[in-house]
Amino acid sequence: MFKLKKLMSSRGYIDMDEIEAHHSSLSRDVRLDVEEKLKRALLRLVVSSTSLELGIDIGYIDLVVLLSSPKSVSRLLQRVGRSGHHITQVSRGVLVVVDRDDLVECTVLARAAMDRKIDKVHIPRSPLDVLAQHIVGMSIERRWRIDEAYRVIRRAYPFHGLSWDDYMSVLRFLGGDEGLEGEGVYSKIRLDEELGEFGRKRSARMIYQLNAGTIPDEAKIKVISRGKNIGSLEEEFVEILEPGDIFVLGGKTYRFLKADGMKAFVEPAEHERPTVPSWFSEMLPLAFDSALLVGEFRETIGRLIEEGRVDEARRLLMEVYRLEPHAAEEVIQYVWEQLAYVGVVPGRRTVLIEYFQDDEGEWNLVFHTLFGRRTNDALSRAFASVLADTLGVPVKVSVTDNAFMLTYEGRAPDENLIRGLLSTVNSRSLRSILERAIARTEMMRRRFRHVAQRSFMILRRYRGHERSPERMQLSAQRLLDVMLELMPESPVIKETFREILEDYMDIESAKKVLDWVARGEVKVLARGPLPYPSPFAHNTFVRGYSDVVLMEDKRKILAFLHDKVMEYLRSKGKAPEALSPGAALQGVDGDGGGQQAVTRIPSQQAS
Repeated sequence: MFKLKKLMSSRGYIDMDEIEAHHSSLSRDVRLDVEEKLKRALLRLVVSSTSLELGIDIGYIDLVVLLSSPKSVSRLLQRVGRSGHHITQVSRGVLVVVDRDDLVECTVLARAAMDRKIDKVHIPRSPLDVLAQHIVGMSIERRWRIDEAYRVIRRAYPFHGLSWDDYMSVLRFLGGDEGLEGEGVYSKIRLDEELGEFGRKRSARMIYQLNAGTIPDEAKIKVISRGKNIGSLEEEFVEILEPGDIFVLGGKTYRFLKADGMKAFVEPAEHERPTVPSWFSEMLPLAFDSALLVGEFRETIGRLIEEGRVDEARRLLMEVYRLEPHAAEEVIQYVWEQLAYVGVVPGRRTVLIEYFQDDEGEWNLVFHTLFGRRTNDALSRAFASVLADTLGVPVKVSVTDNAFMLTYEGRAPDENLIRGLLSTVNSRSLRSILERAIARTEMMRRRFRHVAQRSFMILRRYRGHERSPERMQLSAQRLLDVMLELMPESPVIKETFREILEDYMDIESAKKVLDWVARGEVKVLARGPLPYPSPFAHNTFVRGYSDVVLMEDKRKILAFLHDKVMEYLRSKGKAPEALSPGAALQGVDGDGGGQQAVTRIPSQQAS
């Protein structure tokens, strides 16, 4: 920010006092001051994260500049739409891309925005913790017939599919039927199933008024290494960690061992590549619908290049997608390199699985699944769980919007291993695999606390006392251990799984992808072992390095990988000259090192 102020003022564009920053890490007073100055037109430029809501009362905005992809068409339209807020004005926005994947993504999103192709809105389906709150609130009003309350609740759209069994399980939980009094959990309503009624308990009004709400309390997690406190992490980041994950804190790499309450225990992991970037929890995921459009775009450009219709691809990019000539050339070059190196352009109808060994001797399986990070998160955890069980070794996972990578030590991947993974992970088995994989994770522990708090199982405020997030987390961990063992069908456990699988991940889209594979609508191709990751895998491979190296050094790593790919292509007689107008791409055999040709994995093996 300081460098930007200095640059803009030194060139006479804007005075330093007319530039401000807005971020959630800044104090509330600073943020409000920036917002007030913006409303009064005292600022020429505001650099902001998603913390600044550009609503109709924020003042007049001339131009919105988005750094990198907004990750969905609706988000792009909403943000750009904050400019030109007048009946005679036009909303204007500029997308600034940071790499070639970003260029492809922004190209597609901008075109989709002009075509008004809006992403579907995700609405949580029958959240049982919110249902528990509302039932307690209803009980305060009057006594209810059980069937009457059920009809009223189902009139709300999020609960229109609420099953009778789930409804009754929540009523029984609130009525104290789970027998958790020994753990300090008491009934919140009076339930009489014989009469078919429920009503309020004496303490219900106070509990409801002091604890209602859906936003969980967050806290900083202390990081302990060898008995010393070395810093802190956001709780949202800690919940995605699993034992063995490598992350960066204070410029050093650490291996996550375990979490206990509000403490995370780690050990130094010098010279090891991070598996989870420290900013991962802040990243917006690419919407599933937008991801499908990006996949179709990739395949279209790849097909035109493969058929020798490069000039047609250029016209498409410049006339339909409105790219500048140099940007169009960059897209064509990027897709050509992928096609020339492995003979496959993964996209909407093709999943590429490539594998290679890195400098540390570990094997990396990259699944090019361009379906967005939420979908890939579900798929990656399922495949990682099955792979770990198959080989009996720990598996590290890296996830992006375009792919996910499984890293492990041991025997080299082969066609039989990949077939086994695809035959085990299918739409019917996905939920059970994921529930087993996440049942004992840190995410399950943290999300259970949130659900238990919303369900009034754990109370933040009661009879003049207020509990800290740390105390609530310790209570939640104890309750979770008991309930997973004795009452795994509890609505609180069920809702925790639902929140993780449907809200944080996207299990429904993941199932859809696996069904497409089973029906042959999406083909799966295996490729390897490769000498280096393919061009489309470069960003996935180096994603973690952004925490331990400067941006300039990260560019050097990407440049090194790119140079190695181009060096290999030249050794095989494949050069960018093939991109001259009207030229067909010669010699695309996808040998990628000449060790194994592309293998088609039949759809019936993946069903």
